[in-house]
Amino acid sequence: MTIYSVFIINKAGSLIYFLEVTSSKVEVEKTFSYPLELTLKLFDDRVVVAFGQRDGIRVGHAILAINGDNVAGKVVERTSQNVLELVSNPDNFPLSIKFGRPKLSTNERIMLASMFHSLFAIGCSLSPASNSSGIESIEADTFKLNCFQSLTGLKFCVVSDPRRANLDALLRKIYELYSDFALKNPFYSLDMPIRCELFDQNMQQTLEVEKSREPGAQQRPP
Repeated sequence: MTIYSVFIINKAGSLIYFLEVTSSKVEVEKTFSYPLELTLKLFDDRVVVAFGQRDGIRVGHAILAINGDNVAGKVVERTSQNVLELVSNPDNFPLSIKFGRPKLSTNERIMLASMFHSLFAIGCSLSPASNSSGIESIEADTFKLNCFQSLTGLKFCVVSDPRRANLDALLRKIYELYSDFALKNPFYSLDMPIRCELFDQNMQQTLEVEKSREPGAQQRPP
């Protein structure tokens, strides 16, 4: 029941803080013969699965490594070979290919934060109740997003395992940390990206405490 990430969005919809707490790795490595049973394409400078699913490999998964060599974008790091050319040549097979969900780039995080800000506003408009608090939770089969909006319009969001419950207290604690260590920092400008060392330190401590409360977590000796 892991916490994956924390992010803060200002009232204009800009991402001002992001922290990856735990990487939710989804990786599958298999040995393939020619021809490859998956259709690949170049998307956002990554080689991803465009069609075909098998053995845990899904559409949208990117190629992370080939024969143990890491892939950076569309080329193999060690040899600088183009991935699409490599997998289209039958002489190169069999190939051991690792697929997985790629990490979000900075631009993708900014775009997703802006999209959530827009969805939040749409949710408030569609609500039949007046003074709607907006989206407080989005739950899917693989994750859950909880959101707390302050009176000034800042959105504090936590992405976690869908089985994780009672995140309201954590969201409000993060809001307290923002108030104490970001807003009170004389060098911090309102609604700008948060780069405050004390805020980062206390955020890490808070998340460590939260992690220790997870079922099955080992308690540190006194």
